[in-house]
Amino acid sequence: MSMEKSNNNAAGGTPPQPTAGAGPKTTKIGAVDVEVFAHNLARMIEEGGKALAAYMKPREDGKLKNELSEDVTEVVKTVGQVAEYWLSDPQRAVTLQTSLGRAYLDLWAGAVKRMAGEEAPPTTAPDLKDKRFADPEWSQNQFFDFLKQAYLLTTHWGEKLVQDAAGIDEHTKAKAEFYVKQIGNAISPSNFVLTNPELLRETLSSNAENLVRGMHMLGEDIKAGHGNLKIRQSDPSNFEVGRNLGLTPGKVIFQNDLMQLIQYEATTKEVLKVPLLIVPPWINKFYILDLTPEKSFIKWCVDNGFTVFVISWVNPDVHLAAKSFEQYMNEGPIAALDVIEKVTGEKKVHTIGYCVGGTLLAITLAYLAKKRKNRALSTTMFAAQVDFTYAGDLKVFVDEERIQQLEVHMKEQGFLEASRMANTFNMLRSNDLIWPYVVNNYIRGKKPYPFDILYWNSDATRMPAANHSFYLRNCYLNNRLTKGEMEIAGVKLDLRKVKVPIYNLATREDHIAPAKSVLFGSQYFGGPVKYVLAGSGHIAGVVNPPAKSKYQYWTGGPPVGSDLDKWMADATEHPGSWWPNWLDWIKSVNNKTVPARKIGGGKLKPLEDAPGSFVKAQD
Repeated sequence: MSMEKSNNNAAGGTPPQPTAGAGPKTTKIGAVDVEVFAHNLARMIEEGGKALAAYMKPREDGKLKNELSEDVTEVVKTVGQVAEYWLSDPQRAVTLQTSLGRAYLDLWAGAVKRMAGEEAPPTTAPDLKDKRFADPEWSQNQFFDFLKQAYLLTTHWGEKLVQDAAGIDEHTKAKAEFYVKQIGNAISPSNFVLTNPELLRETLSSNAENLVRGMHMLGEDIKAGHGNLKIRQSDPSNFEVGRNLGLTPGKVIFQNDLMQLIQYEATTKEVLKVPLLIVPPWINKFYILDLTPEKSFIKWCVDNGFTVFVISWVNPDVHLAAKSFEQYMNEGPIAALDVIEKVTGEKKVHTIGYCVGGTLLAITLAYLAKKRKNRALSTTMFAAQVDFTYAGDLKVFVDEERIQQLEVHMKEQGFLEASRMANTFNMLRSNDLIWPYVVNNYIRGKKPYPFDILYWNSDATRMPAANHSFYLRNCYLNNRLTKGEMEIAGVKLDLRKVKVPIYNLATREDHIAPAKSVLFGSQYFGGPVKYVLAGSGHIAGVVNPPAKSKYQYWTGGPPVGSDLDKWMADATEHPGSWWPNWLDWIKSVNNKTVPARKIGGGKLKPLEDAPGSFVKAQD
């Protein structure tokens, strides 16, 4: 293949084409065509060189700072504190070596017995939910079975080292546990051709065509990330916002620097008198609540008689670097409330806040309550935290040193790149959101399955420096909101002043807003709180339309303390979606109806069709 053709391919042209069967008859060893295999290895190296060049060029040009050294330094420093504990005492060091050595001896003894034809139970086994070792050869083939067990023994030993290390502060220990887990996930034998039976079979049977395709895709994804690897979790060619996502009919009726406000067209003759405002997170885009029509929470609300308004946040650039958390509050939900009152005449609305949008909404309501301007009739939280005591693995990334590093970086850039936040969230579930795609895309050379939620997950947004710094410091680092120490515009906030009824939805497998954290935060509101726990995780647990009949949800007694198991013990499980339960709750607050409203209410002229232009802006 000529260099000119290769360059066209790397620029986004036709992917490398198979060469098997082309040219004269070649030598075969089993199913492997030696000449074709060797030629494909050379092509793989050529494609790998292009991927490396795509990674290095923006760094050599000074467009990207090499942050890998900072991350490695942080990992070595943290894990080093654990190692220091064990190695500082000779007796502990002997214990350390003996525990792993004994496990390896047991593994070796079992392997020898099986080679001799004797029965021997495995020394260790993967979790039944671990999909990495599903291929039968991981158990049936002696070599791969030995590799699997040696890997599991080593990673379990590493995790126990951290857990049993005494005299280390809890934050450092949590970081060490997280880093050791990430290292273990990265070095899994399932991630490499020569140590994964399935990948090895595929590579040999295709004469390494899979590796050529994979390296080509790697180069494409590094280019798409402007020098950083942007792992494709879904085939982006299958989706487009406004074409097959975000289709609920509506209009943008207002916009400012930070957001567009969308009002959706009524589909019922009568609508609930109290309108609904949805405040999504600014870290991702609002159309997670308006995917395909079958999954759209927004469409479902419209069809059930709501006048729906949704904030669509801007994807900020350097010009918005100084936009503060206070400005996000004033130009976001407060501006939206003013517009809704103008359009509908209603001073109070039903409000929904999703994830960090829920945190912003809670802060907004506390601010308005202190000002004696109660604008909400009810509030619903989707997987949102107000207290960060039990905020989970995300706290690993938040300490004074790390925040200072981020602030220096954001000061240079004016914002935090979308890729940084996306990578952080993906690392929380790296065995689900990173390594399966690395294997599928870059080793098997296959495009990922088209999945709308994962397409949305990759469509992240930047964060302006001032806003993000305030959020990290006041919420994750110092937890000031529930302590009554947070100030906005000179006003000290008190969540207990928020006395509206609250529907506080958590999701059982949430790694971003853990169910325990949402439960614990419920006690800080001043009004009645209905805590509801949905099955699945941060996204699928929320985006769960009734027609799908998936998962389940639990309702129970008042949310008290942080003991989720205790709350669950007396809770009632319900099959399917929580959406109808929420609708019944809303109607119990106020079920009055009025004739369906026109978009803009005759007061505002629509600016453009939904989903608007802000949501289409790419990183």
